[in-house]
Amino acid sequence: MKKAIFGVVIMFVAVKAAISQTGNLTSEISNQKSAIMPGADRMEVYLPYLKGKSVAVFANQTSLIKGTHLVDTLLKKGIKIVKIFGPEHGFRGTADAGEHVADDKDKTTGIPIISLYGDHKKPTKEDLQDVDILVFDIQDVGVRFYTFISSLQYYLEAALENHKPLMILDRPNPNGFYVDGPVLNMKFKSFVGMQPVPIVYGMTMGEYALMLAGENWLSPAANAINAYNVTTEPTADTPFHVTVIKCKNYDHNTTYVLPVNPSPNLKQMQSIYLYPSTCFFEGTILSEGRGTDHPFQIFGHPSLPKNLFAFTPMPNAGAKSSKCFNQVCYGWNISGTTEEVLKAADKKIQLKYLLQAYQLFPGKDSFFLQPKSGKAEDYFFNKLAGNAELMQQLKNGVPEAEIRKSWAPQLAAFKIIRKKYLLYKDFE
Repeated sequence: MKKAIFGVVIMFVAVKAAISQTGNLTSEISNQKSAIMPGADRMEVYLPYLKGKSVAVFANQTSLIKGTHLVDTLLKKGIKIVKIFGPEHGFRGTADAGEHVADDKDKTTGIPIISLYGDHKKPTKEDLQDVDILVFDIQDVGVRFYTFISSLQYYLEAALENHKPLMILDRPNPNGFYVDGPVLNMKFKSFVGMQPVPIVYGMTMGEYALMLAGENWLSPAANAINAYNVTTEPTADTPFHVTVIKCKNYDHNTTYVLPVNPSPNLKQMQSIYLYPSTCFFEGTILSEGRGTDHPFQIFGHPSLPKNLFAFTPMPNAGAKSSKCFNQVCYGWNISGTTEEVLKAADKKIQLKYLLQAYQLFPGKDSFFLQPKSGKAEDYFFNKLAGNAELMQQLKNGVPEAEIRKSWAPQLAAFKIIRKKYLLYKDFE
């Protein structure tokens, strides 16, 4: 691979195909004007870059091409895959949230799998020494505390630092039709929030990668490569450092139905749309519905009033351990049809659920999960929010409208940054 050009190359080649819609999340919305084709489906665009190379693939169960896994598809095309990297929940996507995932071998192909979750989040020089080119293909849900964008950042940094070309196969963002939430204060940086972006940032993985490079938000060594140098008419022989294979027929007005569950507890589109609003409960003593059929659509606690909706979380394959298991909880069930949930969400984070739960909870001193250190930056709720202000606003009884008003200046500033890196028509 020539090193004369180290740039982010954006591919604009059109092809005709349709995405196969399979799995639990299909057939729920029918308003897509034409079939959306993720970057992975456009094989004639990127296969020439992979042939004859030793390839590493960052993937999980969402990395499909018409229902067949990317790894299996590439192998059938004669591509030499020497290594698979896996994110949170593992390569096959079956591990619980936060569960340690060990290195392994893929039972189907025998290819070594390296887990990039836990202490080993970033590929090392040794991990990449037998690799010619890296591929990234994972379905995201467009929410800051969903850890795949953090994994993307580390993968991008490793590629730049080790002078390995990286190809990002872009996929639509199911929450890509709005931007909302508090912008992260870097004092609260963690793996559930690494950059000063709002909770819902309205970008695909490819667009987000461009922003990381263009804003110099990467490691010093990666920033030194000066990777953001867009060319729009590459040829098959054009060397690149990072390239984004765009989706076809997608824009930020699109409501995209995921063809496969992105993680064990986001198994319905309703959960994906509500996740930006109800994941806050992960930082509280309340159950967020893990261990039920509708995680992130149901939430509550045994101490809440017994005239509320009742449910009992139980261990299951996607939630082997969690809060309030085997206890009757009282709270809220905000599930419904996809259309009902989308209408109620109203293209913004809904704080009313959090406000109601805090107001009704009898032991307010124990509402938020408390870290041993007692430091504001160590509260998991604050890591999710990206600041300590939201917790204080809840304690002070600040109305939702005023809380939202406090987000406005930083949201406006982020939107200006975001616009520079969009690859698809925006919603505004």
